[in-house]
Amino acid sequence: MSTHRTRPRGIGALKSNGKAVVEHDGLRTPRTGEELAAWVRDHLSVEVSARALLDGHAAPLDYIAWSFFEGCDGFEDEGQSERSSADAVVWANRGGGKTFLGALATLLDLVFKPGIEVRILAGSLEQAGRMHEHLRSLCAAPIVAPMIEGRVTDKRVALANGSRAELLAQSQASVRGTRVQKLRCDEVELFDPLVWSAAQLTTRSRTVTTADGLDIRVRGSVQCLSTMHIPHGLMFELVRQARVGKRTLFKWGVVDALERCGDEHACRGPRGRCPLFAECGGRAKTEGVTGHIPVSDALDLKGRVDRTTWESEMLCLRPKRTDAVLPEFNPALHVTPAPEGALRWPLIGGMDFGFRGETVVLLARAEPGQGARVWVERERVAAGVVVDEHASWIAHASPVWVGIDPAGVSKNDQTGVSNRDVLAEHGVATRAARRGLGVGLRLLRARLAPADERPPTLLVSPSCTRLIEALERYHYPEDRPESTKPVKDGPDHAVDALRYMIQNLDAPGATRAGSYIS
Repeated sequence: MSTHRTRPRGIGALKSNGKAVVEHDGLRTPRTGEELAAWVRDHLSVEVSARALLDGHAAPLDYIAWSFFEGCDGFEDEGQSERSSADAVVWANRGGGKTFLGALATLLDLVFKPGIEVRILAGSLEQAGRMHEHLRSLCAAPIVAPMIEGRVTDKRVALANGSRAELLAQSQASVRGTRVQKLRCDEVELFDPLVWSAAQLTTRSRTVTTADGLDIRVRGSVQCLSTMHIPHGLMFELVRQARVGKRTLFKWGVVDALERCGDEHACRGPRGRCPLFAECGGRAKTEGVTGHIPVSDALDLKGRVDRTTWESEMLCLRPKRTDAVLPEFNPALHVTPAPEGALRWPLIGGMDFGFRGETVVLLARAEPGQGARVWVERERVAAGVVVDEHASWIAHASPVWVGIDPAGVSKNDQTGVSNRDVLAEHGVATRAARRGLGVGLRLLRARLAPADERPPTLLVSPSCTRLIEALERYHYPEDRPESTKPVKDGPDHAVDALRYMIQNLDAPGATRAGSYIS
């Protein structure tokens, strides 16, 4: 038996000439990541990058292996050993191959897991069709084509072993009647929230037996693949969930997907450093780089967009923040453990009242001196809790004063007691400076990014997770980013508490009760 092989090309590239001969072990189920990569390379002529070039990132092959091995390290004779959440989030750059990889993961499931049901759901039927087109191309591979049952339609692929993949429409009716093992969601940033919610109840685990007798427990799972466009969208929330262990995160950017850089591009030349050197650092020239994006294309792309778009959509560093109220906030710069000596600074606070909505209390260390540093030390966020309980918690911490919403000075129509009175009963001194929203936000911005380029004077402890999230997500209306009124959809509560604190510290003329610091 002779074989005819062509050089495997980048992601999504199938053989265009010659026929691969199916070897006798062509359907032996891969047991390890190396065997899986070899099968994809040898039988589909697809080379999936197995190496991430940046610290903290994943390689595309990491996602493919995780999906195929059901969140395990591999299929061993003694059985599976699950090591992560069943659900996955793939956060990758535009052009990073995530749609093709979703199709490749689907094909591997169909071929090796008899009877499996996979559904593809995307932000639009057109987007789902792109993944399906990749799947149809993969089905044309010589080893797969004989397995196809009937014909591949615009919405369905079925194999003779009983496995099947179908496209779903972006509607609740389409999603609610579904019971499958794998739901792959492409460009989830564009999903309707109600459809997304309905999709969470569609999966069901089952055990299948492979053609070579291996029993595999297929875990019911939802896999999400997307860029991240906005800091308050669905993808932002999914990444947040992944970071606390509720989903498994795979993240890569344009550098991780680069082809190996050849001699035609120099890291340093007569005109200075390569425009990609800041991101790449020369890593793309090392052995073993097998990405699919040409270096020349990446250079062209970087030259066409602004830095914010590049960092958001191509490097996957952070969400794009064109409608952010506080774009100056950068967790890498402003989130820090206690500065030296901070625990000896006076303790102050900020509070935004709520009951059905959340009440937020922030306690911070204020370095003595005008315009000196403030480090937010801890937070308390709760809904359905009366002010008296919050006041007791604050009193135990003994802050010098707490900045509050001026509305908290007004007496309740039924009780005749104001929120400030309740705090005072517990010995909590308050400040309630009447400053407009715009003034308070300008004071926050001045501390986050001083105009004279001094280091920021507003810092946050890593333990204040809700405040950090709020500072990132607080936004103007997407369709009216020029609006002066931020959207009140949750993050405003923590930012308001911070604003009351800072405007009472930095702006003169505050209404005070009890002692205070200047």
